[in-house]
Parts: sequence; structure tokens; C-alpha cells
Amino acid sequence: MIVTWAFGHLLGLKMPEEIDKNWQTWQMETLPMIPKQIGIKPLPKTGQQLKAIKQLAHRKDVKEFVIATDAGREGELVARWILEWIHFNKPVKRLWISSQTNKAIKEGFKHLKPATQYDALYESALARSKADWLVGLNISRALTVKYEDSLNAGRVQTPTLSFVRQQEKQMDKFRPQTYYRIELEIEGQKALRVQNNPYEIKDQQEAQNLIEQMKQHSGTVVELSEKTKTENAPLPYDLTEIQRTANQRYNFSAKKTLSLVQSLYETHKVVTYPRTDSKYLTNDMKKTMKERLQAVANFAPEVKEYIKAGATVKQKAVFNDVKVTDHSGLIPTEQRASPAKFSNDEQKIYNMIVSRFLTLFANPHKKLQQKATVAFANERFVFTQNKVIEPGWKPSEDTSETTVQWQKGQKVRPNFSIKKN
Repeated sequence: MIVTWAFGHLLGLKMPEEIDKNWQTWQMETLPMIPKQIGIKPLPKTGQQLKAIKQLAHRKDVKEFVIATDAGREGELVARWILEWIHFNKPVKRLWISSQTNKAIKEGFKHLKPATQYDALYESALARSKADWLVGLNISRALTVKYEDSLNAGRVQTPTLSFVRQQEKQMDKFRPQTYYRIELEIEGQKALRVQNNPYEIKDQQEAQNLIEQMKQHSGTVVELSEKTKTENAPLPYDLTEIQRTANQRYNFSAKKTLSLVQSLYETHKVVTYPRTDSKYLTNDMKKTMKERLQAVANFAPEVKEYIKAGATVKQKAVFNDVKVTDHSGLIPTEQRASPAKFSNDEQKIYNMIVSRFLTLFANPHKKLQQKATVAFANERFVFTQNKVIEPGWKPSEDTSETTVQWQKGQKVRPNFSIKKN
């Protein structure tokens, strides 16, 4: 086996002036630029590596080529452009793995797939690249020529900037308005008056007048309902959610979070592929759950109980082959972590991934939700209280009994207050 490498993209699309001499100067008359074939070219400082790959690939003892670039859209494009550039015409196979552990790599090589199985993935990456070229270069030239200033546009950049500007305009137009809500308190529990428009009372005296009207009537519990609510554990993180959550908890930027997860994946080999857009797992991953739990056995005391119970996932919906795109949700690998080797920030992200993973093995969270509707004439107040039946994956939630013993028809004393908002 011969092993060689790329370092990111070695090739890129040709620039307009390299395709048509009429596009060498920036003029409105030459727009839009829509070539029949764009073509690819080596990027700066990549020539030596491309030459090395070509020499190795065309050795007489080479029978096939195995693509082992990043198992995703851009990784596919990196490899396919290299194969196109070096004119490789022997069989090509694909190594597709979701973790960097030795075990995963060995298993991946045992189950190499025909590269043609990923043709659609390559085509999507190629379409993305060409769309960036067509939109970015044409509009950037048009704006620059029209306004005689260097202006950039992009397929993603420009609409995103538009959304930001629209939001900014709405914020500029916003004028805060004071409004009032009426609140009823009974035995320490509070409920707001039910109203279709929460902003309908703009005057405090109007709210006080309504309170005086309600005080002329006795309050009565006119409706009482109970419902058992079950909440399953959350699915594993995808990249977007872990970036959002890390920002909320630790103020990490999206770029920083991706870098940390990438390090846990590539350097430490303790989490699965980071750039995933799925939260689900494939059915064939069921058999790996015990090993993954063993790898995090020291993370929390309940892990050993999960292993004794057969490493059974209670959140059954997580296994769904149809909803797994290129890669599964972010979970630990079967490789035991060495926290001493983590940076503080890597430890935070790893803890997030493992904690979310462990909830899959806990029972659903169950609670009894009781709603009591109190009426003062035609005005309604709805009180909601919960009693935890089974904490499940939310063991820290308060399991205390409800504080108000409601009965239908019971009378309540008026204890109103006005909330200014």
C-alpha cells in the first residue's frame, strides 16, 4: 500500500481571464460570464504535491486508487479533482469512516466501497463550487464597475448580509410600548389573566378598573385537568446545535467550536465526524453502544449501570437510517479519552457530547401536569403545576409535590397585582 496526501484543496476553478481573453478587463458589456466549461487549475504552492501524487498513482504496480479524504462533500471534491488532474483511469474505491480510531480505519478498509457510489456527493460539491464562481465573480464585477469601488458579493455572503440589514431596519423601527398585565396569586402560585392580545391594556388605570370589577365576583375553579407528559431524551448534537449551545454556554464562536470538535475527532480520536448535519444514528451502530459506554465509563456513575443493563438505548427514535445523511450525530467513539491531554475548552466540548450521548440510555422524563382555570365572572386565569413521576434523563429536576390542592368548584380569594411590561 502506498500512502500520500493532500493538504486541503490542491486545485480550484480557473479565473475568468484564464478562460476567455475578453474577460481580462472588467466591463459591463462582458457580463454575465457563463463559460461552457470552467476547468480546474493548481492552487499556489501545490504543484510539487500534485506531481508526487501523479508519479505514485501511475506506477505500474498500482492497481487501484482509494479515496481517503474527509468523508464529506468537500473531501470528495478534493479527491475527484486530483484524479481528474492526474488523468487516473484505473479502479477507484472509497474509504468512508465517521471516526479516526484505529478500529474504525481498519473496519473501513475491510469495507471499501466503489467510488461511483459517491458520484452524487461529488456532483453536489461541484455544483456548489460552480455556483460560487458564477454568482460571486459576476456580481462582484458588476458592483465594482457600476459603483467604481471594490465590492464583493457571494452566493451565501450577500443574502446573509441582506437578512442582517433587514433585521437591523426592523430594530431601528421598533419603538417600545408600555403595557400592563393582571396577575392572580393563590398559595404562592401565580397566573396571568388570559387575553387574546397581551398588549391590549396600555393604561395602568384601565388595569386597576378591571381589577375592581373582578373583585365584585367570587373566584371559582371552573375547570381542572390532568395529563401525563412524557419527554424523551434529546437526540445527539449535530454541528449546528453544538455550535449554538457552546455559544450560549461558553460564548464560543462557531469557528472555535468547530475547531475544538475537529481536534477531538482528528487528534484525540474520541468523537465521531464533526461536520455532520444529522442527529440520528444508523441501525448498525447499535452493536457499538457497549464499547462506546465503556470508553466513557469514568465520566458518570450511571454509566456502569447502563452497561449492566445491556447498553440498551431507551431513546429508540435515534436509530433511523433514512434520517442519517453522510454521517451520524456527534457521539463518543470506542476509544477511551485521556482528559489530561485535553485543553480546558476541549474538555468542555467533550463533556457536552458525552452528556448528551448518555441521556439516550436513561428512561424518558415523565410528569403529571395539572391545569386549573379560575374564573372571576368572564375573566380567566390558568394555573399550571407539575409533579415529576419519573425523573428519567432529567434527574436534577425538582420532584417535590405540587403545592396547591385544587378542587373543581372551590372558591378562591382575589389577590391581584399589576405587572408593568
